[in-house]
Amino acid sequence: MTTRYALYFAPLHDRALWSFGCTTIGWDAEAAAAFPPQPPTSALAAGWAEATAEPRRYGFHATLKAPFALAEGTSIDDLLEAAATFAAAPRAIPEVRLETRVIAGFVALTPAEPSEALGALAGDCVRTFDRFRAALTPEDRARRAPERLSPRQLGYLDRWGYPFVFEEFRFHMTLTGRLAPKAAEAACLALASAHGAACGEGPVEISTLALFVQSAPDARFRILSSWPLRNA
Repeated sequence: MTTRYALYFAPLHDRALWSFGCTTIGWDAEAAAAFPPQPPTSALAAGWAEATAEPRRYGFHATLKAPFALAEGTSIDDLLEAAATFAAAPRAIPEVRLETRVIAGFVALTPAEPSEALGALAGDCVRTFDRFRAALTPEDRARRAPERLSPRQLGYLDRWGYPFVFEEFRFHMTLTGRLAPKAAEAACLALASAHGAACGEGPVEISTLALFVQSAPDARFRILSSWPLRNA
């Protein structure tokens, strides 16, 4: 059994954004609680459980360091200590205004404008925690569909275990799996309205670092621990 870990941003658990995301996908990774996913409109109800199956597996989050198995010679205690140290280092706390978009067929919340601070945070996570990452197996690499990647993405996959880092990084909080084009557009419009009603239009501080764990390949990710980021 291979346990995997990931460093994610997850909203504070008493905030409207966390409630919105968890309710939409049907999984609370903090409480490890499952419930029927709530579609944004009754018209989308029939297929909503299937539409949200993939994000339900990972929990509501934005990736900072993609899932990895622990490298030989490292331990979960070491990883927890490194995460706490990382969070305690002073840094600019990114603030982003989120909007709903269709990305490669799935619906996600993404920043409305670029954020240098957000890119720097993600890049620091990729570098800092890479020593804990076991090398990709051939099976892991194949699952990333390397034939569909650009040369730079392929290079990042082989060096960092994930193709969408640094210049390729795109902050996103996934709300659905891949959908047919018309279904994706309908879901995007409905989720944009539901997100605005639930969370408002104000900026969101990317101010927490969460360590997620997946105990088995078919298990859902849950939050093992989280830390507030220290504002410089």
